[in-house]
Formats: sequence, structure tokens, C-alpha cells
Amino acid sequence: MSLTKADISGLFTAIVTPFGADNSVDFTVLKDLVKRQLKAGATGIVPIGGTGEYTALSRKERADIVAACVEAAGSAPVLPGILATGYHDALDAGHDFKAAGAAGVMLVTPYYAVGPQEGMRRYFNDYRGQIDLPILAYEIPRRTNASISAETYAKLADDGAIIGMKYSNYDMPEFIAVLREVGDKLAVLSGEEPLFAAHVGLGAVGGVLASATIYPEFWIKVFQLASSGDLKAALAMQNRIDPVLKAIYRETNPGPLKHFMSLAGMEMGGVRLPLTDPSDETTALLQTALAGFHDTEAA
Repeated sequence: MSLTKADISGLFTAIVTPFGADNSVDFTVLKDLVKRQLKAGATGIVPIGGTGEYTALSRKERADIVAACVEAAGSAPVLPGILATGYHDALDAGHDFKAAGAAGVMLVTPYYAVGPQEGMRRYFNDYRGQIDLPILAYEIPRRTNASISAETYAKLADDGAIIGMKYSNYDMPEFIAVLREVGDKLAVLSGEEPLFAAHVGLGAVGGVLASATIYPEFWIKVFQLASSGDLKAALAMQNRIDPVLKAIYRETNPGPLKHFMSLAGMEMGGVRLPLTDPSDETTALLQTALAGFHDTEAA
């Protein structure tokens, strides 16, 4: 049965891709990571994407990762990210992921060659017409220099091209406009941890969060508080993890996040070039953040 807007709510964890000592994908650790997320209460899994180092993986590795996640996830939806710059590369990835058992895909806005809003609309419509999988649009303008307007989202919803979106954008007025235009038509997911509680309080139905890779239970609790109407308590809880967020996003994701996980006893390996291990200064901040967060949660 095809995934619909109604199936998209709660936490969808954007997981890291674990690498072994030889820098190859560690599929055993990967499957364990997926199972841990679902046991904690995550609704689904978003592998590969930016947190999963899409651009550093080969086409075969990406397909194999999706297949492994689908195997480990059982009946839970796996929605791999597609960060291809061009339409045909994105389509190849989508076909690969469908064959691997993905329930849908999270397709980033076309970037580098950034088109107008009508071009964006046609891109997603043409893609949906070529691949029989539900699509979440992925908007992250600080990385792509491209965003979709609330009005274009409304057209995409009416077209039936997408069932939802990951909104990784700090533009709160535009976020409110998106909810006004499509809040009842599309599943709007937050992609920003610092704004997660606020996004949910305003009407987002969940989130695609990278730091949930290590703390899924924490973010599920924040979601429950915010979605139940207790935004004050949700924000207070979210504030406790703020030093961790500042540390893990101080350099390009997922380098610091993977190192943080290693410090916490969850070895995920390093990152592939051009990313590198975090600097000494960032490492020190990660150590301080880890100790402080664990002390706070234990209190």
C-alpha cells in the first residue's frame, strides 16, 4: 500500500552512514542503528541524505544501504534522501531505491542550476510521473541556494506531485505561509532541531532530525509535548540539548555528529573526503557538551 500524507508524522531519523576501519560501509552497525531508532519509537528512517553522506557514496553503495535499512526496518517506512544535482541522476537513484524497497524518497530541490518556481514545480511533477513512489520535497536553501514558495507548494499539492516536505529553513514567516497554504494538504516536517518545537507547535506533524541518530527518545518526547499543546515545556526540554546542537553543527555535518557518537560509545567511523574529522577546538566542545547533557539528563 502506497505511503500517504496520513502516514507521515512523528520522528523520521536522518541516520549517519557507519564506516568501518577501511572506510567501507559497516552494514552490521547500520542495521543495528535502524533497529535502535525504531525500538525507541521513531516512525521511519531517512538514510543517505546529507547526514548519511550521499555525495560521498557510490551509486551501488547507496542502493545497498537502502536495501539494508529496509531489511532492518521491517514494516516501518524507509525514505532515503536524494541529493543529486540533476534530474536524470536523481531519477536513477529513485529507481534504485524503489527496487531496494524504499517506501518513498526525500528529493532535494534542484541546485547549482537553480530554476524559477515554475521550473521547480515541473521538476517535481516530471519526477513523480517517472517514478511510482511517494515524494517528500527537501528544502535546505543554506546548502542549495534554492527554496520553494508557499504558493508553489500549494500547486504541487494540487498536482499530487508530493505528499509532504522536510523544511530545513530558518525563515519563520515563510514557514507560517507554507502551513497556511498546505498544512491540510501536505505532511510538513521540520528539519531544524533549534526550531523543532516551534515548528511542531505551529503545525508541523513531525521532523527529520539528524541528532535523533543518538537521542531518538529525547526528540520523541519533545514532539509529544509540542504536539499536545505544551509548547512551553517542549521548548524548555529542547533548550537542554542546545549545547549539543551548537557543538555537532559547528562544522559540516556529519563529521562532528559521528565523533560525538563515538565519544558517547556509539562508534560510527569517520567521514569521507572532502569532509574531515572535527578540529581540536570542536572536539573539545563536543566533549564538554556530552558531559553537560548527560549530567543534565541524569539530574
